[in-house]
Amino acid sequence: MGGKERHEGKHKILAVLYKAGEYADNKKFLACAENGLGVKEWLKEQGHEFIVTDDKEGPDSELEKQLPTIDILITTPFHPAYMSKERIQKAKNLKLIITAGVGSDHIDLHAAAEAGMTVTEIAKSNVTSVAEDEIMRILILIRNFIPGYQQVIHDDWNVAAVAHKAYDLEHKTVGTLGAGSIGQEMMKRLQNWDLNLLYYARHQNEKIEKFGAVWEKDLDTFLSKCDVVSINVPLTDKTRGMIGKEQLSKMKKGAYLVNNARGDIVVREAIGEALESGQLNGYGGDVWYPQPPGKDHPWRHMPNHAMTPHLSGTTLDAQARYADGTKKILECWFDGKPLPEEDYIVREGELASQYQ
Repeated sequence: MGGKERHEGKHKILAVLYKAGEYADNKKFLACAENGLGVKEWLKEQGHEFIVTDDKEGPDSELEKQLPTIDILITTPFHPAYMSKERIQKAKNLKLIITAGVGSDHIDLHAAAEAGMTVTEIAKSNVTSVAEDEIMRILILIRNFIPGYQQVIHDDWNVAAVAHKAYDLEHKTVGTLGAGSIGQEMMKRLQNWDLNLLYYARHQNEKIEKFGAVWEKDLDTFLSKCDVVSINVPLTDKTRGMIGKEQLSKMKKGAYLVNNARGDIVVREAIGEALESGQLNGYGGDVWYPQPPGKDHPWRHMPNHAMTPHLSGTTLDAQARYADGTKKILECWFDGKPLPEEDYIVREGELASQYQ
């Protein structure tokens, strides 16, 4: 199984991707349902049944209809097929789940492990894209850019209304909560910006320290020192709700928080309250729960935010990386070759260490 046995024969593969409509004409736009991660023709040429849908919600969705008979499921963090324990139990033939991208928290990994499945993602495919996006959001927030932009599109002009809350990033303390690939990439880019760089992680990390980041092993102390915090940890049972009202109160009054990791790492209501009170000067990110969020989601209308749809890790360059990674995983799976070691989240029923 999963790299030891050759998975011969014809397979039924379901991909859950968002529709792009008129934008699908750009053939570099691989992540949409219309272009099917660039593997549609390749799979069909080999005789596999490849179904692509964006319909994933509710008991009558295409996802629910196909679950009992599919062998492989491909999903993404940007339009996630939420694979609950109940759905996994319905998928009697399902052996492999591929997250085309990074972050598999939309899957009940323990249930997948119990079912003996293999779950993979395309490790590091989004690292550059997300790190660049985080720096962009930091600058947008600290320079108070969005109110200035809104003035222009609403035929207004009031320099004071923007400048009274605009700062330089220079000499500020910027911290990453998490020292993995994205946190490292962000620090690599910021190392020559004349900043104080900190990181919080369970263990000291030599790789991130090469870029001048200093380890702070106590979370409260880390938060209290930072002018800007960027969240760069995966969503697990340990990190869910990690930043709530108590943690936000430890931050400097008027600090900034950027979260391109996962929406559930922070407590939703606490973010809005901190912005209303001025404890936070700004919050930015592209991750929500659920996705897409309802029109009444409070983050849509809270003050001083720089929120967008989940797009930081899905640039055309990132799409090329995770589409290529998806094809490589499928090739290895069909041929019985080992999958890339770093791509495993669940390996034939065994959870990767960070999820145990």
